[in-house]
Amino acid sequence: MAAAEPRGAGAAPPGYAALAVKFGERQRSPHCLLVKEHRVREGPGDAHPPARTLFVLNVPPYCGPGALSRLFGGCGPVQSVDVRDKPGPGEKTEKQRSKFFGRRTATGFRVAYVVFRKPASVQAVKALAQEGPLLVSTDSHPVKTGVSKWIARYADSVVDQEELKAEVDTFMQDYDKKVAQEEAKAAQEEGVPDEEGWVKVTRRGRKPGLPRTEAANLRVLERERRKRARKELLNFYAWQHRETKREHIAQLRKKFEEDKQRIALMRAQRKFRPY
Repeated sequence: MAAAEPRGAGAAPPGYAALAVKFGERQRSPHCLLVKEHRVREGPGDAHPPARTLFVLNVPPYCGPGALSRLFGGCGPVQSVDVRDKPGPGEKTEKQRSKFFGRRTATGFRVAYVVFRKPASVQAVKALAQEGPLLVSTDSHPVKTGVSKWIARYADSVVDQEELKAEVDTFMQDYDKKVAQEEAKAAQEEGVPDEEGWVKVTRRGRKPGLPRTEAANLRVLERERRKRARKELLNFYAWQHRETKREHIAQLRKKFEEDKQRIALMRAQRKFRPY
């Protein structure tokens, strides 16, 4: 594999430490990862605790969560690795992302949040900057590139129908359960006044009202506009009759004046020519 151009090979920005890494032993020029301790105000649902999270910049596409976990695993046990396109708040997700839906391939350099189990591991990462370049792809944990990477990506794109069916069934069961809970809660609150004495009125029946999205509202407005256009008939109202007659009379008068001018011109051009 061709050697990647080193980014940030010079002095690291203030607050960051430059960590040199190489794709393999044959690569001559190292690549620099910019790391620092993640320091933000911790919220109740924050998945990146400041005391145990390492913020990593300039992550190349071939360096995934597994490779980052191996690179920093020598500083202490890694709890999780979150790789993103750009920095953002870390919110805890209740369930893992789908294996079949929403998948996309990384195309550029990204950022990562490496969460350790102990706060001392974050400080130990700074000592790695003084050592030699770390290897992303090793004999024990090779990173696939070239044709082997394309073959593996194609193999992953082939969907297992049984596994997909099981995931869809699980999702629909959870959805039906959630809808049933919402309907039961609405039935309990129906007709019961709130603290201010207001009673919530809901539409129930064979076709209950559904929340409309912006796209649905646009479709409804377009449907109503076409319906009004079909109902509007030509010369249906009295004022439409008057306008039509007035335009017809104006056209007749204009044509009459044009005919008069044409006849006058023909008479003026008529001459007596005996021979």
